[in-house]
Amino acid sequence: MTRTAYTGARIFDGEAWWDKHALVVADGKIEGIIAADSPTDAKRVPMNGGILAAGFIDLQVNGGGGALLNLDPTLESIRTICTTFAQYGTTASLPTLITDTREKNAAVVAAGVEAARVGVPGFLGLHLEGPHLSVARKGAHDPSLIRPMDEADLVALVEARKALPNLLTTVAAETVTPNQITRLSQAGLVVSIGHSDASYDVARAAVEAGATMFTHLFNAQSQIGNRDPGVVGTALDLGNVYCGIIADGIHVHGASMGIALRAKRGPGRIFLVTDAMSITGTDWESFELTGQTVYRKDGALRLANGTLAGADLKMIDAVTYVHRTIGLPLEEVLRMASLYPAEAMGLTHERGRIAPGLRADLVHLSDDLVVRGTLIGGETAWAA
Repeated sequence: MTRTAYTGARIFDGEAWWDKHALVVADGKIEGIIAADSPTDAKRVPMNGGILAAGFIDLQVNGGGGALLNLDPTLESIRTICTTFAQYGTTASLPTLITDTREKNAAVVAAGVEAARVGVPGFLGLHLEGPHLSVARKGAHDPSLIRPMDEADLVALVEARKALPNLLTTVAAETVTPNQITRLSQAGLVVSIGHSDASYDVARAAVEAGATMFTHLFNAQSQIGNRDPGVVGTALDLGNVYCGIIADGIHVHGASMGIALRAKRGPGRIFLVTDAMSITGTDWESFELTGQTVYRKDGALRLANGTLAGADLKMIDAVTYVHRTIGLPLEEVLRMASLYPAEAMGLTHERGRIAPGLRADLVHLSDDLVVRGTLIGGETAWAA
């Protein structure tokens, strides 16, 4: 058995801080936290200060490091995405395919199955965002590819879930029936509502049918109104649902984010996602997305008509923004980046915090929140 004791960093286990303690990792899993001066036969590795916390979990990442699933739905793209974001604190991610053809969906599922088989570090499963969305709330999705869900689509999703470690799908509440949502949920998929113009009653019916999540809160969905709370109001009102949010200061105004964080009823929480694209982690000025050119300017990614198309965002930047600009305590922001997405996917038995028996997926941060390194399954995934 390989045992390592990481010393010299403050440890945040998801609830409490541990000073002058060491984190012991054995064979890729957390063994426990011990006093720094306790005798141990584990190999001691000095961290030289900073913070040791559970690694970030990103449930919506379209691409990065030059790779984009919609352009190249392959094992190599998945590996590039996971490797790219490890340097920004992400130790588990759902590479995401936005609305595309049936053939593209099948190709990315096959690539995901292969990624799981070979054990790509950081690969958690897939997120299929579309094509069963609302054209009225399409965002940057190609409207010609948006379509209702038929029986063949549903069966394909159910079969994909059997072959993948995890599968999240985003659908519009008004274009996928409650019965379809129930069948997907019962098959083990996590169903999220997004790109939806639904009313409160329709969105609530989707949740009652089995949807447990809302995709990129506020963006591409009906807003809160005085006579109808819309999708946003449904997400905030219903306590059992989780919500992803793109915390870059562009997709959602800081004041709106603050209101949502204060309003959200538990136990479901708001968690951070990047919605990153291929351009993140590169010096590119533009890239192609389903036949459209997306331009990078002033921290945003937009089509020529100004529509936002994903984000140029890393998880550590989202953490920093919510802590320093929105003003949430660091402890809560770290939970938004690790524990809450793990809860949303039903994975707290294996990841999302530091506890005995859980995976040793860890991020080492400097005191000023710069990523110094990441561990995935106890192995160094990236080091500064």
